[in-house]
Amino acid sequence: MNINQLLQQAPKTLPILDATFGLERESLRMNKENRIAQTPHPKSLGSRNFHPYIQTDYSESQLELITPISPSTREARRVLGAITEVAYRSLEQDEYLWPLSMPPYAKEEDIRIAQLEDVHEYRYRKGLGQRYGKLLQAMSGIHYNMELGSKLVNQLFGISQYDSPLEFTNKLYLKLAQQFLRYRWFLTYLYGASVMAEKGFFKEELHHPVRSLRTSSLGYVNATEVQVSFASLETYVRDIEHHVATGALSAEKEFYSAVRLRGHKHSRDYLTKGIRYLEFRCFDLNPFDFLAISQETLDTVHLFILALLWMDSPENVDETLKAADELNNQIALAHPLNSLPAAADTHTILQAMEAVVSHFQLGDYYQDLIGTVQQQVEQPALTLSGQIVRQIKDQSLHAFGQRQGQNFHNHAWSAPYALKGYEEMELSTQLLMFDAIQKGVNLEILDKDDQFLKLWHKSHVEYVKNGNMTSKDNYVIPLAMANKTVTKKILAAAGFPVPAGSEFSSKAEALRYYGQIEKRAIVVKPKSTNFGLGISIFQEGASLTDYEKALDIAFLEDSQILVEEFIAGTEYRFFVLDGKCEAVLLRVAANVVGDGIHTIRELVELKNQDPLRGRDHRSPLEIINLGDIEKLMLDQQGYTPETILKAGQKAELRGNSNISTGGDSIDVTDQMDEGYKQLAADMATAMGAWVCGVDLIIPDPTLPSSKETPNCTCIELNFNPSMYMHTYCYQGPGQALTPKILAKLFPEIINK
Repeated sequence: MNINQLLQQAPKTLPILDATFGLERESLRMNKENRIAQTPHPKSLGSRNFHPYIQTDYSESQLELITPISPSTREARRVLGAITEVAYRSLEQDEYLWPLSMPPYAKEEDIRIAQLEDVHEYRYRKGLGQRYGKLLQAMSGIHYNMELGSKLVNQLFGISQYDSPLEFTNKLYLKLAQQFLRYRWFLTYLYGASVMAEKGFFKEELHHPVRSLRTSSLGYVNATEVQVSFASLETYVRDIEHHVATGALSAEKEFYSAVRLRGHKHSRDYLTKGIRYLEFRCFDLNPFDFLAISQETLDTVHLFILALLWMDSPENVDETLKAADELNNQIALAHPLNSLPAAADTHTILQAMEAVVSHFQLGDYYQDLIGTVQQQVEQPALTLSGQIVRQIKDQSLHAFGQRQGQNFHNHAWSAPYALKGYEEMELSTQLLMFDAIQKGVNLEILDKDDQFLKLWHKSHVEYVKNGNMTSKDNYVIPLAMANKTVTKKILAAAGFPVPAGSEFSSKAEALRYYGQIEKRAIVVKPKSTNFGLGISIFQEGASLTDYEKALDIAFLEDSQILVEEFIAGTEYRFFVLDGKCEAVLLRVAANVVGDGIHTIRELVELKNQDPLRGRDHRSPLEIINLGDIEKLMLDQQGYTPETILKAGQKAELRGNSNISTGGDSIDVTDQMDEGYKQLAADMATAMGAWVCGVDLIIPDPTLPSSKETPNCTCIELNFNPSMYMHTYCYQGPGQALTPKILAKLFPEIINK
């Protein structure tokens, strides 16, 4: 039975791109002296005994970043981006990640073996150092893992002549492995990026830059006696087991092939359980990319792998792969600006890539990828090594590596309130995702638009929505807090102070109420709402016209509204978690301060230029709008948007102080009297809420508070309270709340 020509026989509708992907990136930590860091693995990353995303590789200073299985290259790279950012921001402030595959100048004693608790793993690494030298282990790269999709494999099996799915799948992956080793020189040419070693790395200095030291005979290679045949799965298993038995390999994973069969711990299991995926190990770090590998590279390699399936397998596998290895070494050690040798048949590869794109109608994107590769074949200066070689100064890449590493460090710390790649998600959710990745809690986004996450460790699973809605809260509690009438009745029954007021379900009914509140300070708001939407405040009473406008605004948000007495004082937001107040925020209503030059409209535009301000809760502060509510507020002060305020003169744009409507946030957790904190916690407990935002109006915060003498009024309880505004504040130190949420959900790993 022949595994060749299957793609040619397949219909154009074959799901040819169906596959899953995973990436593993290695990088050295560097210190402020631009030397390999000697500090331990960062404590902020939790325990590496189980961490699914961030491990240490050979040395204590070498991080390994591991993505989970992803349904596309784009998603795999997106997750790698999040993990990379977490890694950067978990280092000491003066540390960064070395962006090159070849290490900076170092000595053997600078490479400290990873201090793992697993004695076997430590001894394994110690043995590698003795066998190959610790400096060699300091080289870093990226592993590209790929599993052909089940739909693709099943349809190919259907048109094959095989009876056994297991045998067919093994043959398919074995062909891919053979072909990859046969043509990997092509990837070495395109993506080789370890062009030189710093002085002292090798006993004999190189006389010129090369394409890839790491994937050459000078890099990760076993001893010459370790020869493993890929001619069949049986010979592959037999040879690896033989070398382990003789001591030529200390373990099966010490076999440094450019491609590995993967899916089981022991090679023999592939015979009975099947190969699950392949690990391609020949990729150097791209120092021009924050993630060390570009999206275009990932997709070009995917297309290249499919082209390997399109092409026929070699007839004499061992001889063909031996010659291919020699060709790869020749290309790897050639000058980056040299053309490919005559033996490098790029025509066959490009033709196969073209055939896959054409046959399966993959479109312009993949056609453009081929066009880029063709240009690189014709112009070596466009390859990765060709670009890097221009950065060499004084026979060293150290200055370039230092500059790029610092640039990437700065990029990771830009907008630290967001998780890059996931900016479209709600900010508190992004913060929780960051913490989960950092501490090693498994994470899956179930619905990004609904902010729904699955978190787990071993068999312990938690579902989280919007950052803090969890199974810890009874289902009915958020419903009760969403209803302001219910909230007031529960709190009042428990003896807590709430504002007086009335509820209306029609505008006509609410208008008839005007006579009772004509000269009183009032608040008009929807019965069930959040984020301060639809609220109007009249501190000195409202005209009938303004009152009617406020009713219209409130009824836009809900079919029922509340008209309540206005409580004089300052509003504070108390964040309560599991019966304890964890943060207190003073929220200053949206405002502008005059300079004697600009109009109010212009002042709003200037204030909105603050990088902390954005929209839809994707930034710590919200953009200030000039809508109906703001214009009504200005009118009450005798202003219009075109008014020019005197220097220092303040114009209030909102009566409510919500951050979501443009307010400023000031952290006063440490200054707030403990009595108010306890009162807020007691209110949340009376409501039955695990997590809760408590809004208190406090006339004089210098006065003590107790339940008997509260000296405050609760105007609202909020389910799913925003957390980001407590963390990244307009003023004050800020309080990190999402780590506390995570610690409550997973005390078995966070609190160790």
